[in-house]
Amino acid sequence: MEKIYFKTFGCSVNFSESEAMKGLLVTEGKFEITENEEGASLIVVNICTVKTDTLALREIKRVKENHPYKKIVVAGCIPSHLVGRIKTVAPNCGMVSTNNLRDIVRVVEETLHDNPVALLQQKDEIKINIPKIRKNEIIGIVPISNSCLGNCSYCIVKIIKGNFYSYPEEMIVDEVKRCLEDDCKEIWVTAQDTGCYGRDIGTDLASLLEEVIKLNKQFMVRVGMMNIDNILDNVDGLIKIYKNKKIFKFLHIPVQSGNNDILKLMKRDYTIEEFKEIIKKFRKAIPEITVSTDIICGFPTETKEQFNDSKKLIDGIKPDVLNISRFRARPGTEAAKLEQPSGDETKNRSRYLTSTFDWTAYEQNKKWFGWRGSVIVDEKGKDNTWIGRNYCYKPVVLKENLKFGDIVKVKIIDITKYDLRGEVIK
Repeated sequence: MEKIYFKTFGCSVNFSESEAMKGLLVTEGKFEITENEEGASLIVVNICTVKTDTLALREIKRVKENHPYKKIVVAGCIPSHLVGRIKTVAPNCGMVSTNNLRDIVRVVEETLHDNPVALLQQKDEIKINIPKIRKNEIIGIVPISNSCLGNCSYCIVKIIKGNFYSYPEEMIVDEVKRCLEDDCKEIWVTAQDTGCYGRDIGTDLASLLEEVIKLNKQFMVRVGMMNIDNILDNVDGLIKIYKNKKIFKFLHIPVQSGNNDILKLMKRDYTIEEFKEIIKKFRKAIPEITVSTDIICGFPTETKEQFNDSKKLIDGIKPDVLNISRFRARPGTEAAKLEQPSGDETKNRSRYLTSTFDWTAYEQNKKWFGWRGSVIVDEKGKDNTWIGRNYCYKPVVLKENLKFGDIVKVKIIDITKYDLRGEVIK
C-alpha cells in the first residue's frame, strides 16, 4: 500500500478536514497513513491562507526541496490567486480545495500516476459523518457549518469557502455520537463562526449544544470561536448552556480592535460597548470563565490613538488569552485597496501589545494558584510532561506518568503566563 503523510496548518476545521481525508484514503484500502515524512510516497500539505500566503508557499517549497522526487498534493484553503504560484513552487502537484474534500482519493491516485489534477471548484459539501483518522485519539473535532455570515473587509474566508450554510443538527449529533463511541473525551464544536450556526435553518448554537450535552456519556465540549454580532440576540441562552457541567467554561469572541471607527472600516457589525456587555454578562454568571479574544494590529488608517484604544480595552477586560495578528492585506478584499501601513509599524504594535499583555496573562493565571480539581489529559508536553485541561480549559502541565484520556485530580503548585503547573493528588 502507498504510504501518505499529512502536514496540516491552520484552524481546527483544517485539522478536522485532514482527519477526514486520512479516513477516506484508508477506507479505500489502497493507502496507509504514516507519521514518517521520509518514508511516504506522497505528502499532502493542507494549507491555511486566511492570514497570509507566505507561510503556505514556504512550507510547500520546503517539502519540494527536501523531497524532490516525492509526489505532493496541496489541500485546504486554496484561493484562485495562489494557484499559479503553487504550480511554480511545486510543479506537477495535485490540488484539492476545502470545498472538494471528498475527492481526495481521486486526487491522490492521479498524482501518484503522474497525472495530477486540480479540483478547486466551489460547491456545497457537508463535511461530517466521514471516516476519520484522528490526530488526537481523545479529541473529536466536529465542524457544524461552512463559511460565515460576515463580510469583513479584510477577510478572505468567504472568497475561498463560498456561501454560509449550517450542517443539519441530526448529522452533527450523529457525528458526536460516533466520536463518543470511539472513546473521545473532548468534543470540539468548530466553525469559521459557531455563533451564526442555524440562522439559515431556523435554529441556533444554544439549541444545538443542548442536544449534544443530552448524550449519555462522560465528555466535555469546547465551543469554538463565535463572532459578537451573531450572539447578541441570545447571550442569555448561551450562558444557560455554558453553565452545564459538560461545557468547558471557555469563551472565544474576537473583538479585533478597541476602536469603533476601525470596527466600522473592518465591517464588524458590533460596537466595543456590546463586546464589553457580553464579557460582563458571562463573567457575572461564570466568574472564573476563560475569556479569549483577538486583536489585529496595524489595520489600514489605524492611528496610534486608535491602536491605544485596543491596548486600553485589553487592559480593561483582562482576557486570559489574546491572539495578536499583524494586518496583512489579502487579495480581493476591500481592506487591500486602502492605504497600507508599514511593516515596521504593524510589527512594533504587535510586539508592544504582546509585551504588555504578558503581565495580564500572568495575573489572570495567579487566581488558579492552589486550585484543586480534575483535569482531562489531552496533550503530550515537552520534556516528558503531559498537559491536562481543567473545566475552564486551562492548560495544566504535569510531570507524571500519564496517558491520553486520563482524568486525574491535581493541585496547582505554580503558574506562568502561558499555563498552570500542577501535581497529581489523591
